[in-house]
Amino acid sequence: MVRRFTSGFADIILAGLVLAAVGLGSPAAQVQAGGTERYSVTVATANIRSGPGTGYDILWKAERFYPLLVVAKKGAWYKFKDFEGDQGWIHKSLIGKVKSVIVKSDKCNVRSGPGTKYKVVFTVDSGVPFKVIERKGQWLHIRHSDGDSGWIHSSLVW
Repeated sequence: MVRRFTSGFADIILAGLVLAAVGLGSPAAQVQAGGTERYSVTVATANIRSGPGTGYDILWKAERFYPLLVVAKKGAWYKFKDFEGDQGWIHKSLIGKVKSVIVKSDKCNVRSGPGTKYKVVFTVDSGVPFKVIERKGQWLHIRHSDGDSGWIHSSLVW
């Protein structure tokens, strides 16, 4: 039986408010009460679901290093929003605290060094995720899951 995500969200909000009211300080309670935590997909491809369980519909698939902002937790399932504001659920075994970004503009230059004077090594479109290797000022040294790497200005990513 396929369940659809409907009234479960109200239950999560109510639980979060109750936990906040009694002063529980666990990370899960803080997230459910409206906080956020940033994670990234750590597997090659992860199913993004409409609700907290494998019985829910798959909305889309996210690739390795896809960043997400967790807004609620229900057991081992995390509800998140992404760089476009889209929401979904993912199992906690598929994500980790890996620093990553996703390109938010089309036809962005990725360069051989941290600045516009460096050669363009490739261009990238919106929606492509990268692991962050290091930061120099406003420039990020990034690497894609296929091994391509370079530098991108932080204003072009989320």
